[in-house]
Formats: sequence, structure tokens, C-alpha cells
Amino acid sequence: MAEAATLLRAGGLVAFPTETVYGLGADATDGRAVAAIYEAKGRPSFNPLIVHVPNREALSGLVRFGPEAHLLAERFWPGPLTLVLPLADNSALSPLVTAGLPTVAVRVPAAPLAQELLRMVGRPVAAPSANPSGRISPSRADHVLEGLAGRIDAVLNGGPCAVGLESTIVRPDPAVLLRDGGLAREDLEAVLGRAVAEDTTPGRVQAPGQLASHYAPSVSLRMGVAASQANASVHVGFGADKGDVTLSVSGDLIEAAANLFQVLHQADAMATARGTGITVSDIPNLGLGRAINDRLRRASAPR
Repeated sequence: MAEAATLLRAGGLVAFPTETVYGLGADATDGRAVAAIYEAKGRPSFNPLIVHVPNREALSGLVRFGPEAHLLAERFWPGPLTLVLPLADNSALSPLVTAGLPTVAVRVPAAPLAQELLRMVGRPVAAPSANPSGRISPSRADHVLEGLAGRIDAVLNGGPCAVGLESTIVRPDPAVLLRDGGLAREDLEAVLGRAVAEDTTPGRVQAPGQLASHYAPSVSLRMGVAASQANASVHVGFGADKGDVTLSVSGDLIEAAANLFQVLHQADAMATARGTGITVSDIPNLGLGRAINDRLRRASAPR
């Protein structure tokens, strides 16, 4: 932990586990360190990054909170919720973090290892998912090494991520859902007391994870396919629809979300070896199923 914190303070790149996925961390106030994230991931410069801090107080002087932002932070932080907030005047964050936007995505992760590391670093840490840009997100340390070995300084191995799906992203005041994720929309709406609007500008990148093609395996992927129609493809099952690998035998969406990226990594390796593609069972489009389907749509999009 001490070595990882020292590396980050010195401008290095360290991958670390949160409750959602492994993030590739760099000092968010150091432009050269943030640029190294883009280089390591091969990430387009117009795709912004999420800034991680150990608590809300650490955001003082960096962003501005409105009433809804206060309410959502109070209820869901630490946790798998990212808020897109206006930058404070003279914010110390590198402009590369925001990709030129007047807002920045911020989060307080709940994972104990992430909390300890962020407290030791004592600076905001920019941390997109620790994978090559557009590829399957990493929910285990070996996933990080598969894609980024030799490009980064260290990986903290905290085992598999508990949620296994990226954070839900909301632009508050008034609340607009920019990305489904590890916090269900219903939970947001219960706290706000109203329906949460969806982003209606899909062509404009306002937050991480909004590119049309994202989370992609190295082979083609088709959604909503039953095992009986999979033919030679490596089939990812769900519930009663069994596959070569399965997201959840019991049809549990929480379990499926936690397993999503690990299963996609397995299916990708199997399909690559066989010279075929991937098919995925139909996933109910409710609760965390919406976030799973969002990732699968982006994984199956033309590249």
C-alpha cells in the first residue's frame, strides 16, 4: 500500500480494485501523470475520466454541489455512484481529466482497499477502468495484467470486485442518468422522489463510458440469442438458458452483474481459440439488467 501511494504521488500509474471494477489510477492534479493514463490505455482524449476521493470533504475546492448532488452524495457515497459536477473556480485538477468539459465526474468508492489507498495518497486520483480503451473492463487483477502488463507501474491485487460493473453516472440538478451501472435507477428515484431523466444527447460524450463501441471483446458479440440458436459460437448463458459459460444459473441479476466482465473475458478467450464469435442469452431489461444490457450493446457495436 505504501509503495503504491508513493508511486501515485510521484506521477506513476497504479491499478487498484474498487467495488465496481479495477481502476487505473494517477494523480489527478498532475497533467503528465493523467496523460500517461491515456497513453497506457490508448484512450481517445475526448473521453473524460472519473476522479476518486476517499470522502466528500476531499472534493472541497474542486467541484460545486447543488441540492440534488448533496442529497445523492449523502445517501449513496461511498458506493457505485459517480456524479458529474461543475468544476470549481481555479480547480487544481488537470484539464486532461475533464477532456475540456466544464464538469468533472467524481466518486467516493466503498472498497476498503481503495479507501485506504486514497487516504494514503492524499490527492484526488483519476482512475478509468484498468484495461485497453474500449475492451472488456477488469474485475480481477489478472484481467489488468492481460491488457496493461508492461504499460503501468503496479497493480494492487484485492481479489474480485464485489459489484463487478462500473458505477452509475448521474448529472444532477436536475438529475439526468448518463450511464446505467452498479446502482439501480430505482434506488436513485426512490431518494429523489421522482423519475430520473435519461440522457437525450447520445452523440455527445459528457461522461466516461458513453462511447458507442466500448467494453468490447476481441471477437464479435451478439445479444438476445438462445443457446439453441448459438450454433458454433461461444454462448454466454443466463438462468435456464445454459451456455458454455453462464452469468447466473439462478437468473439473479446482481450475480450476473458481478460476473459480467469475468465471464466475457472467459468467453473471449474461448471464442478466440475456436475462431468464432460470442452469443449472449436474453437479459431482462430491468434493475441491474439495464446496465448489463448497456454494456453488452456497446460490446456488440460496430468498431
